[in-house]
Amino acid sequence: MIKIIDYKAGNAPSVMHAVTRLGYGAGFAREPDSLAGATHIILPGVGSAGATMESLRGTGMAGALEDAVLRKKIPFLGICIGMQILFEHSEEGDEDCLGWLKGRVVRFDGKAVRVPQMGWNNVRLAESPVNAALEDHFYFVNSYYALPEDKSDVWGTADYNGPFTAAVHRDNIYATQFHTEKSGEAGLALLNGFLGLKKGAGLC
Repeated sequence: MIKIIDYKAGNAPSVMHAVTRLGYGAGFAREPDSLAGATHIILPGVGSAGATMESLRGTGMAGALEDAVLRKKIPFLGICIGMQILFEHSEEGDEDCLGWLKGRVVRFDGKAVRVPQMGWNNVRLAESPVNAALEDHFYFVNSYYALPEDKSDVWGTADYNGPFTAAVHRDNIYATQFHTEKSGEAGLALLNGFLGLKKGAGLC
């Protein structure tokens, strides 16, 4: 079953609505044991990196996710904050994060652009097991963005006073800075591609 991580800093119901709209069955995961039997895992997010990490650590979900995603290789999708906390450190609250991907998260320059970035932005996505290469508009709400250390982890880019990482992909791990569940048909198509993955199929 598809499991959507439901924690106090997240927006799991919105993601659940998008998943069920696509015709898939899904359940919320609120504690480590609820990840048992997961075929896909989605970690949505709104709010701060600190609140997200506090919730995941406090409930034991951080360790359970590491086991499911890094060891069992269950397909994983992080959304917004769910992407940022995959990196080692975030400037937001000076927070140490999951560290699954090398790199850090930094704040947009508020003197050069409006912060947060809110609205639609053009994204260029490379080909992956969930999509053909494409360029389309997706919906963002973010004040921070990731700086991956390994450039091969970059799946998609956008521009906001200069290029920034809009999506990342490594092995079974996928993540988008934009909200797939709020990005119309383009977002649903991407989400559908992820949910169609079989275990092991996203490893490239």
